[in-house]
Amino acid sequence: MRSVDAPGDTPGAERGAADPPAVLNIAAIVPCTEAEGPGRRFAIWVQGCPMRCKGCCNPEMLPFAPRDAIPVDELIERACAADVEGVSLLGGEPFAQAGGLARVAEGVRARGLSVMIFTGYTMAELRARAQDDDDARRLLAAADLLVDGRYEARERTTTRRWIGSKNQVLHFLSERYDERDPQFRGDNQVELRLKDGVLTVNGWPLFGARRRLDDGRGGRDV
Repeated sequence: MRSVDAPGDTPGAERGAADPPAVLNIAAIVPCTEAEGPGRRFAIWVQGCPMRCKGCCNPEMLPFAPRDAIPVDELIERACAADVEGVSLLGGEPFAQAGGLARVAEGVRARGLSVMIFTGYTMAELRARAQDDDDARRLLAAADLLVDGRYEARERTTTRRWIGSKNQVLHFLSERYDERDPQFRGDNQVELRLKDGVLTVNGWPLFGARRRLDDGRGGRDV
């Protein structure tokens, strides 16, 4: 994978550019998961977040540091070839790369997939930002579902599906999903995958559980 120049690790760095980037700075991808939203989903974790929520489940994804540079068009094609219901955008902070992710979201939605976003911003913050940030407006407009709000460790909950803390809200932004559907009241799931000596964990309610296995001698955070 190519490297990309990461934006500065400052609150202003998350603003989208007038011309969305052709590549995205990606921390991780799970091509098919049932733990990051309704149905089978292609999950994309972006690298970089301007927030520093105590107890963040992905602290290694906070710095605006180069990871894997993946073209927008490649992400769209991979998602659409994955035999999934939709795409979930996580991080890191998806709205820190709003321009490129808007193109991804619009592209997969045009081909029949749904879009779910997990963001640390509140809906009120996003709507205010969308007034003068076209990238944020487009990304928000392309979402079917959105979980908003910073993670609050003192408000941690495991009883609401796909929700980390009580202050967070799951917003239904299109007619694609019905909040009365039983799948939105199901149990949270955790998935484990072992590949090339690396154990990855995704889903809820585990936090900070990614581990690398070192020849069977224990793990370390990755």
